[in-house]
Amino acid sequence: MSEHQFDRRPWLLLSPALVFITVMVVIPMAFILVYSMYENIDLAVDVPAFQFGNWQELFTDSYYHTAIWKTLRLSVIVTVLAAVLGYVPAYVIAMTRYRHKWLLLLLLILPFWISFIIRTLSWIHIFGNQGALNGLLSWLGLTDAPLSLMYTEFTVIVGFIHVFLPYMILNVYVSLEGIDPNLEPAARTLGATPWQAFREVTLPLSLPGLAAGSLLVFVLTGGSYVTPLILGGPSDFLFGNLVYDAIVTELNWPMGATLSFALLMLLGSVVILYSKFMGMNQLSKAFGR
Repeated sequence: MSEHQFDRRPWLLLSPALVFITVMVVIPMAFILVYSMYENIDLAVDVPAFQFGNWQELFTDSYYHTAIWKTLRLSVIVTVLAAVLGYVPAYVIAMTRYRHKWLLLLLLILPFWISFIIRTLSWIHIFGNQGALNGLLSWLGLTDAPLSLMYTEFTVIVGFIHVFLPYMILNVYVSLEGIDPNLEPAARTLGATPWQAFREVTLPLSLPGLAAGSLLVFVLTGGSYVTPLILGGPSDFLFGNLVYDAIVTELNWPMGATLSFALLMLLGSVVILYSKFMGMNQLSKAFGR
């Protein structure tokens, strides 16, 4: 076999995946980019035009800048809270000596069997004026009138954490499960306290899983629109809600394509940064486990 033929083998082996990515990702994204240059002249009436009016509006209108800032800020808040709240159950599941650990993992992934929308709507029955929380506070005599808990940024954050927390727990669990269980006892035999052994051994080794879970939660939050639409108020919109409004409500598909591609570049840059500093192997381990 010649050296030239040998060099072609990796490309031949990768060709099915490259063809799939090209057909399912690259070509649709190219169509969206081209459509972003169309011009909308009426409701659902678009004409082909090589113009950058939609992009100019995106870069100059402060309304879109506010949406981008809200999306990034809320994504960071949800990611940090999910990391803090998700590490403890992931650690407990990974370190437990319970024989039926699979049952704990089953309980963790059980919410995925329920519709995303139904899980989001359930918070209306908890935080609503006639919901369970207001009913409990009234029954305890702590309030005379229902508290206005719905349609705020707080409820949006709670809805996001409820839906995306299992992603964080699973990634951290995979990372903790791969740590040699003898390392922490060895650190303790060398004089480290339980907290020092965790801080100096377990926590650093679990950071790749924590980073992978943070990436997933950040990207999923940034691209979501259903949760703010159901649980948020008029000022709690994210960038995904602008895409939804442009396409579904205003029937301005070129502007919707522009916003969609902008959101893709925004979240894609986060993934590229993660890949550069952390690598994508932890994500593949999490989904391939």
